[in-house]
Amino acid sequence: MAQLSPDRRYFIGEHGLNAPKAPPGLYIVATPIGNLKDMTLRGLEILAGVDLILCEDTRTSAKLLSAYGIKTPRKALHEHNESQMAQHVVQQVQNGQAIALISDAGTPLLSDPGFPLVREAAKSDIDIIALPGASALLAGLAVAGLPTDQFSFLGFLPPKQMAREERLSDLLGRTETLIFYESPKRVAACLAAMAKIFGADRQAVVAREITKKFETLYRGNLADLASDFDGQSVKGELVILVQGASAEAVPDQDEWQAVLAERLKELPLRTAVDEVAQGFGLKRKQVYQAALEMKK
Repeated sequence: MAQLSPDRRYFIGEHGLNAPKAPPGLYIVATPIGNLKDMTLRGLEILAGVDLILCEDTRTSAKLLSAYGIKTPRKALHEHNESQMAQHVVQQVQNGQAIALISDAGTPLLSDPGFPLVREAAKSDIDIIALPGASALLAGLAVAGLPTDQFSFLGFLPPKQMAREERLSDLLGRTETLIFYESPKRVAACLAAMAKIFGADRQAVVAREITKKFETLYRGNLADLASDFDGQSVKGELVILVQGASAEAVPDQDEWQAVLAERLKELPLRTAVDEVAQGFGLKRKQVYQAALEMKK
């Protein structure tokens, strides 16, 4: 039997496997979001076969790499150093190295570091290879029971109340399923803001600890979910999925702008804006901007 290389081995259970040296390139490798068994075989082979693994947090990634006996050197790449490191990493690949990028969990770049590096790599025309795998937003969408034909991932909402509500107001008329990440500390405030802006009866799902031991799905309208989470101590990562607005409920732009134009002939700007915004259920800021354009 051929001797296994100690530098490029990975283990599945007690079985050691030899990984071939990965060709030069930047490998974007998805990792499990909870259950370590969700790591792909191809991902293991690449992580064992590259020259360097860039980790969001080397201590967090050590748990995954140790579980599979991977001893590839690793280095931290996070939001505080990724812009400075990007060019150096690209130069390493240009010099013939194979480098993998992983985040603490899931697919890199989705609310995780990596974008400046991938952008720099693309500009430099080096090979960028995706190794798909676990993704909290897709896993949540698959089990939520909300429409999947169209959806948007919005990441984390602003932590402060006013900015959060302004962001949600910008999304009020969107008809696709909306997907957010949120921290346990802010989930109750987030759901309350959604109920206020989107309406109490809008259907939503909160997915907690997906793929982990205490995975839980909470379903209901936004008002009930906000009430359920109010005052509760919540642990674990959360994905919030919100049903899109009814297409019939979205005001026709030509119609309300025509009404606005007529009202501007008869009323002061602010009065006309307030009347149209209230009458059509629109954001005042949106109507105000349209009014300013009409006045030019």
